[in-house]
Amino acid sequence: MLNCTQLLRDALPIIAEAEANINEPGVSTIFKQPRCSSPRSGIDFYNFDPTNKSQSLVFEYIVRMAPIALDDSVAAASAKSLLVKPWSRPRLTSENLDWADLPKIDLSRFDEPGGKQELAKQLYEAVTKVGFWSVVNTGIEDERVLRQFSIGNTFFKEPLEEKRRFPCNFSEGEYFGYRENSRWIGDTGVKENIEMLNVPKAISAYRDIGKHRVVEENYDEIAQFHRDLWERVINKLFVLISIILELPEDYLSDAHAYTDESDDHLRYMIYNVRSQEEWDKAQAYSKGGHTDFGSLTLLFSQHVAGLQIRTPEGEWKYVRPVDGGITCNAADTLSFLTKGFIKSTIHRVVTPPKDQMNIPRLGLLYFSRPGDHTPMRPVPSPVLDRLGLLTDEDKDLSRPVPSGVEYVRARVKDVHHKTVLDKREGTAFEFKGLKVQNYYD
Repeated sequence: MLNCTQLLRDALPIIAEAEANINEPGVSTIFKQPRCSSPRSGIDFYNFDPTNKSQSLVFEYIVRMAPIALDDSVAAASAKSLLVKPWSRPRLTSENLDWADLPKIDLSRFDEPGGKQELAKQLYEAVTKVGFWSVVNTGIEDERVLRQFSIGNTFFKEPLEEKRRFPCNFSEGEYFGYRENSRWIGDTGVKENIEMLNVPKAISAYRDIGKHRVVEENYDEIAQFHRDLWERVINKLFVLISIILELPEDYLSDAHAYTDESDDHLRYMIYNVRSQEEWDKAQAYSKGGHTDFGSLTLLFSQHVAGLQIRTPEGEWKYVRPVDGGITCNAADTLSFLTKGFIKSTIHRVVTPPKDQMNIPRLGLLYFSRPGDHTPMRPVPSPVLDRLGLLTDEDKDLSRPVPSGVEYVRARVKDVHHKTVLDKREGTAFEFKGLKVQNYYD
């Protein structure tokens, strides 16, 4: 075994040179309390920072002079961080598609005198008829959005072994982690082309949930983006919907509080490229009109067309990308809480236009879901009462009902805990009195 004291003494000129020429903290603190990470190593690399140039100079010297003193843990410490290459949106399609006309809510007016009330009026028709709208001027800069797309794109390019390290636990209805594109679509011989990575809220309850390498290395940035989306968009939308329902402004925000346990998540998603034949087979089997499981969904603009909504008239129309904005939709638990007054949007993803067929459809989304403390019973809204939607049973607070987390996890398990996607036309999902269709034509 090499004499590490002598090794470090020999390295002192390198240390001095590093500290003299680089405006960074010195490296001597690494060696103040030498501890062996293995019997073969007499050097403490516990606090080694590979991004610190002066520390790296010393490390390179030690590697050059004493490679046999290093073990696998040291080599891992010296590994460079995963490179996140910038991603940019592809070109818009040149095809003339039948686009839906969706309301646009300008959140910069939220804090103006009377602004919330005016925005609530604008939002009313969207949430009660279609369930789809867009928001602009959210305070979330597009550079931050593109950075999150880049992180997601980096993850999907990782080896399958890395992606599989933390899979979604669908047997328990948990949707945190990686969803692989491994399920067969009926008997078509075609597999799903969707991959997902779902990152939970940055709260203590989820501290021990496994993080993939790209998430671990960029976690502070991801967590801040996660929280800002809730504060600047989700929270404001719940305030506006509470105003529509004539409830206290914080009523729905409290039912979906960021600090409470819930299955909220930031989702990186990709529709991998398919051939026309594969798309045809998959779409012939099922085009998958569905509603989302939670309360609100945010979808960031990515330019590859394919998302369609079903209008109140029963027509399917494409959802247009919103420059600098976010497309939003209401979902099942919010519809349950309002006895169907707030519409859970029916939507699907279809074959992209021919000029975008060879472009992976990268997605960035946020899903807001009610907390573990939120009972799935209709809210005490004067509006719902006047419309005759609330029954005596709905007002009975002693009646047992599932929590938001219970319902969502039961739904996730029913839809995703399987190896083959089955046809679901004409079927419904029901859980403790809550019922939703599985499929919409």
